Amino acid sequence: MNITPEKRTRIFWSIASGISLTCAFDNIGLGFLAWFALGILLFGVRNASVKEALYLGLLAGFVHYVTLLYWLVPTMHRYGPLSVWLSIGVLMLLAFYLALYFALFSGMVVAVVKQPVFLVLAVPVFWVSLEYVKTFLLSGFPWGLIGYSQYNYLHLIQAADIFGVYGVSFFVAAINAALLVVFLQAGGFHWRNVPAGRGGAVFCFFFILVIFALNAGYGRYKIEEIDKAVADADRLNVSVVQGNIEQSLKWDEAHVASIVEEYLRLSEKAASGAQFIVWPETAMPFYFLQEGEQTGRVLDAVGRMAAWFLIGSPSFEYDREKDALWFYNSAYLVDPKGRVSGAYDKVHLVPFGEYVPLGDWLPFVNRMVHSIGDFRPGAAGKVLSMTDADLAVQICYEIIFPHLSAEMVKNGGSLIVNITNDSWFGKTAGPRQHFSMAVFRSVENRRALIRSANTGISAFVDPAGRVMARTELFETAVISRSVPVITGKQSLYTKYMDLLPVSCLAASLLTLAAAGIRRNRKKHGGKYNER
Repeated sequence: MNITPEKRTRIFWSIASGISLTCAFDNIGLGFLAWFALGILLFGVRNASVKEALYLGLLAGFVHYVTLLYWLVPTMHRYGPLSVWLSIGVLMLLAFYLALYFALFSGMVVAVVKQPVFLVLAVPVFWVSLEYVKTFLLSGFPWGLIGYSQYNYLHLIQAADIFGVYGVSFFVAAINAALLVVFLQAGGFHWRNVPAGRGGAVFCFFFILVIFALNAGYGRYKIEEIDKAVADADRLNVSVVQGNIEQSLKWDEAHVASIVEEYLRLSEKAASGAQFIVWPETAMPFYFLQEGEQTGRVLDAVGRMAAWFLIGSPSFEYDREKDALWFYNSAYLVDPKGRVSGAYDKVHLVPFGEYVPLGDWLPFVNRMVHSIGDFRPGAAGKVLSMTDADLAVQICYEIIFPHLSAEMVKNGGSLIVNITNDSWFGKTAGPRQHFSMAVFRSVENRRALIRSANTGISAFVDPAGRVMARTELFETAVISRSVPVITGKQSLYTKYMDLLPVSCLAASLLTLAAAGIRRNRKKHGGKYNER
């Protein structure tokens, strides 16, 4: 196959775009590269056909997701257990699926935008609409939305309390588009054979200055406002226990007693002054309440510590009507007298981890976690109440879905508590990427976040998104902080949630429909012909 120099150049820009975007996320953490990554892709497809743009976008997305999600291979190989080659194959399939969104993005932009200056509007609208679809379609997988790359830029993420992480994504995509127009004009390049023009470039240059100034200004204002609210709020003394239990030992019956003993030992270390102690997801490797001896041992011990506890554990219930056992990934709230006062069952389960999608049609697919049967989802939006706070509990993977936390805060949650077990990921970028997404739930809902992870990263995040304390990976640790309990006032995002992405999706569909009508009229000789 003969690849022309022009096509080789376009392929280069596509690959560079995918790599640049990956570098914007942790572990590498060069968040500013996200301001250029989409522009690099669009520069490469500026004069390509729609079909070529689709292929080039697919390539950029594939490169990005293979390098961003590489940690899935050792995870699936070690704990699947799948062979290395089969694990690589699964990663390739997932990356290909996610890359389709890149393909649609670049194809839509090339198909619709004829004048370079209109990139500033079309690029963020199309990008955010596709991020939103990705959040829900086929169970949803909003891992690594472009806004998450900015989590370390405190002043630039504060608008998430209005628009959610999607608003930060909109900002980043708009900056990409404006920088591209300026670059096109400065270099004498064309978009769709149309010159950028000095006027459009000047507009985009000032647009960049204004949007940065407005975003940073709002960030400064909100941080000051939130700091005042935090100063006036009631406080709760919280300790987070990071047991650091090796995944291969968690479900070995020979180690159950020692694991329980380790958590109790660490909790006694934390108990002095702690009002609330949080254990990670499935900290107890047995069916809490159903296994009487171990459950009694835990409840007796925590009852002597005179603190509230949140304890992660699998659970099950028997359905007499169907003669079946239903399994849940649960978090139990235990009061200071050692009595279970409530439980939360995980709502959004991990596909092929906690359940098999289309299980009746795919019975040959083995689950990737140790369990007796498929997990079932619990009731959405349930808040657990204790004396000094109402808890919006999110178990593991749930924390990457913005609407789940918002629904719980809307229902009265005054603290967001994320319990997780990221030991599956080892010392890869996976746990760090997961943690960076959790930070946004604090900013969006203006609530403190308490995070307990089996092997890390455990942390406290304040309502402005500052990381007040955190652990390192694979260390046994207890960290304690006094956290603000903010009640009553809710952010605009909490109240209205996905107003921005829904608007972007509607605008995208209308724009594509209008473009299709124009193209059809042109094809049939109508009076509305494109230039």
